[in-house]
Amino acid sequence: MNALDKESASPHGNRDAARPTNVLIVGVGGQGVLMVSKVLAALCQSEGFEVKQSEVHGMAKRGGSVFSHVRFGEQVWSPTIPRGEADIVVALEWAEGVRWLDHLRRDGGTFIADTQRIVPPISFRNRTRNAASAYAPETPAEVVALVGNGFALDATSMATGLGDRRVANTVLLGALSTVLPFAAEHWLAVIEQFVPAKTKDLNRRAFLAGRDWAVSAERVPAAVATDAVAQKVTARAIETAPAHLLTINEAWCKGCDICVKMCPERCLSLNARMVAELARPDACTACHLCEWLCPDYAIRIESTPAVKGAS
Repeated sequence: MNALDKESASPHGNRDAARPTNVLIVGVGGQGVLMVSKVLAALCQSEGFEVKQSEVHGMAKRGGSVFSHVRFGEQVWSPTIPRGEADIVVALEWAEGVRWLDHLRRDGGTFIADTQRIVPPISFRNRTRNAASAYAPETPAEVVALVGNGFALDATSMATGLGDRRVANTVLLGALSTVLPFAAEHWLAVIEQFVPAKTKDLNRRAFLAGRDWAVSAERVPAAVATDAVAQKVTARAIETAPAHLLTINEAWCKGCDICVKMCPERCLSLNARMVAELARPDACTACHLCEWLCPDYAIRIESTPAVKGAS
């Protein structure tokens, strides 16, 4: 079912109409938190609402915690959302979403989150390959059960499947559009104002993918799917070992040297052409720090299960 054929209904129909709608967007620098908040604010203004927006700029460098408050209604006095008063929390990173749960209303609030986990390497006591992590141990099933009205989807993988993981934030905008009373075409018109012209079609497809996921009655809830995958991985833990592949897009690398200087294991270096390369592959622990800090998205680390002894 195409989401454009389904009317969106506000989840806040039983609240005071004069009260502003509060939307909190959280994530990690570089994910597009500010883009999501600006799209929402511009859309609400175009629909005739008064809008107040408050955001954090200081940690917008990739890797830092970023959040943005958007409040809209007939009249809005303050730009910030009090704790426990957010009607919707949109999380572009799983742990950030869990961290801000106390801001969500317990009487009808909606939680929308990408299940992607961006684990800071410095949070590990043991940096060796395959070291166990206790980072945000709550499962999507546990969190969705806690909030009552929740969406936990692998937006990053959905975006990657569309051709560019950077549109994961637009996938989440699609999911968000199903719980706010604005037409899908109005969302798309505003999104086009905030994305590069050459990515308009990609962002449109990302938005519709997220929207279709949220409204489809046939979909398998991400919480259930994630738990099922986790059980399979646990069952095969002894038989398998992750294989990590680090790739560098030479056309995108600008030789800024950030990855070289920040790599905990000193695995990377700049070659004679001032392009980053993996000089010590055996020392790489696949901590993802270089991938997350690269300002040009030139580095990518993929992990796939590889059966021990397999060629």
